[in-house]
Order: sequence, then structure tokens, then C-alpha cells
Amino acid sequence: MLTSEGHLTYCTNIHAGNDWADHFASLKENFPLIKNEISPNAAMAIGLRLSNEASLALIDSQKLAEFERWLSKEDAYVFTMNGFPYGEFHNTVVKDQVHTPDWTTPERLSYTLRLADILLKLLPEGMDGGISTSPLSYRYWFDTDEAKENAIISATKNVIAVVEHMYKQKLETTKVLHLDIEPEPDGILETGPEFINWYNKYLLPLGKEYFSKRLALSNEQSEAILRDHVRLCYDVCHFALGYENHFEVVKQLEENDIKIGKFQISAALKAEMPEEPSARLSVKDAFAEFDESTYLHQVIAQKSDGSLLRYRDLPPALADSNDSDIIEWRAHFHVPIFESDFGLLQSTQPDILEVLKLQEELNLCGHFEVETYTWGVLSPESKLPMPSSISRELLWVQPLLNKAF
Repeated sequence: MLTSEGHLTYCTNIHAGNDWADHFASLKENFPLIKNEISPNAAMAIGLRLSNEASLALIDSQKLAEFERWLSKEDAYVFTMNGFPYGEFHNTVVKDQVHTPDWTTPERLSYTLRLADILLKLLPEGMDGGISTSPLSYRYWFDTDEAKENAIISATKNVIAVVEHMYKQKLETTKVLHLDIEPEPDGILETGPEFINWYNKYLLPLGKEYFSKRLALSNEQSEAILRDHVRLCYDVCHFALGYENHFEVVKQLEENDIKIGKFQISAALKAEMPEEPSARLSVKDAFAEFDESTYLHQVIAQKSDGSLLRYRDLPPALADSNDSDIIEWRAHFHVPIFESDFGLLQSTQPDILEVLKLQEELNLCGHFEVETYTWGVLSPESKLPMPSSISRELLWVQPLLNKAF
């Protein structure tokens, strides 16, 4: 839906269905109920998540035309897509395989090009469209600095191939699409500074060389194209998880002339770690309630000297919970954004408020997507049917984007 700050939607990765038929069926079942609660009298957006399998089906002109007719009937539109998870995202163990295939592979490149072709067809006139994607790869797959360096270069070249495709789309249609790189815990690009360093050290130099050879463009022309089509997906959960200073990240992005393509409005879990042993054990046990086997739940601990200690998943953190030098834990769970308190644990909801305040002041971006997929944490009295839960999130954030501070 359109707010005073831009377009707001939710990510449909919450709806199960790896193939297009199942995902479309889930959209038909849930989206009309959500729209009726949120935006009954105005068009409402869908943040479309397509697996590779679903994208292979939807690229078919007949299926795409059928989907477009349904969007028109429901008064719905698509301005952003989630191209991070390539395969099944539900009903299987995902863990680090959420990065598979990574950006070093032709499979990731082909998948993303296909998403761009689909989004170009679906995107309404007068809007830019974004595709969020993985932070190149998973850092622990590379044992040496040389292997990691080679992966970054290979991945960046594939990203640049997508930029060329989007640039040619723009020349043909005037529609602007952008690839929104999403820093992720334990990704090759995990933090704001890492993303900015990659942008300046790899993307711009390699991209200028590529466009000079391929299209005989000047460095200035090439740089403008790269800046237009490669942006940051600012997942608030991920940046809060790393204790990043949102003002400083935004300032550095502006100083380096890097655009934000999408804000993913999301929240992580956190808690101060008490000194008293029994109280500390209680907090540990509260985190242990969230130990499930589907996704990675990285924990980033802050020590008394301000330094950070990273755990690749929740079980290693639980095993190290007696470290008295640790004063706070933050855990990678996309918990419902309208809840700030989970008993002994809290959410990073204040980070959302801080980021949206910066948005109000600086007009950083026009795309906003709520991304929550950990619903089992709600108390029984708070649980509602899925459409109502999604509506509750959108109703919580909507006034914040309509300058209700």
C-alpha cells in the first residue's frame, strides 16, 4: 500500500509453497483477507517471494498473464521481490543452505535474471522495482583468505551481469530495477561497513572495467549505472543483531553515495545477561525455548569491554552461557514486530522505531517490507490466524510510515 513514506508490503515467504501452484494457492487464500483488513479501498502491494522452481513456472507467459489478471482483480501490485532463498524455505532444514546456490554459481545468476524479467512485467508504470538477494555467500564455506577473495570476485562479476540486464531493461522500457544486497549474519557481507567496502573495492572497479569492455561506456557512465541498479537491502533485524549504529550506517551510505533499495522491517531477540548465576540460567533457558532446527539462529554477544563475540547458531551460544564477561545476547529470530517483550527476553523493536525516524528525517528509501517468519514464539492468547497476524504487523507499522511520530 502507499504511505506518505513510500510503498509498504509484507514478504510472502511466510506462505508455504515451493512450486508456483502451491504458492499461488496460498496467496489466493490469505492475501484477500489481509487486504480486507489493511487496505479495503485502495491498492495493496505484495512482496513476492519466488523459489527457483516457482520462477521457472511463472516465467511462462500464460501463467504470468493469469497472475496479472488475479492482481488486477484483487487490486494488488508487486514492486519488490525476495530473491534470497533459492529453494524450499519451509518444511525442511534450511540452515546455511539458504545461501545455496551462492553468487559464484551460474544457477544464482540465471535465477535472478529470471526474477528480473518477471518483475519487469509485473511492475506498475512509474515505480522502481527491487529484488533483495543474498550477501554473495556464506563466509564459513571458505577456509582461506584466497578462497574467500576468489569467491567475492566471482560473485561480484555475476552481480554485474545482472546490472547489465537491468540497464538494458531500463533502456527498453524506462523502468528501473535494482538488486538489493542483504547483509546477513555470517554472510560474506554481514555488516554495513563490509557492504560499503565491497561496493567501493570490488563492485565499482570491476563494474567499470566490465562496462568499458562490453558497452564502451565511460567510467562516469558505468558508475552511474552501478549506483542505480545495486543498492542495500537494509534488514533492521540483521543490523540490530550486530549492534550497529543506524545513524552511522546511514551517514556512511550517504557519504559513499550508495542507495538503500529496501527496508526490511524486522526484529531480533535480545536480553541482558545477569551476573547472578540463577538469573543468568533463567535467561539461557528462555533462549533455549527458541532452539529449533529449521533456520540458523546466530547469536552475537556483547562483552563488558564493548567487543562482540559471534556464535554460528544458538546451541554453541547456549553451551557458552556461563561466560561472565558477556553482558548481552542478541539472537537471529525474525519475531513479530508488534511485540517488544517476550517474558525474560525482549525484541529489537526500538531499532525499527529508530530507523523509521531516520527515514522520516532523511527520505532514504521508498520501499518497505515486513519480514517475519517466526510466529511460534507468541503466547497462546496472542496467536491469531496467519492473515490476522500479518495484518496486525502491517497495522502496527503503517502509522509510523504516515508520519505519526
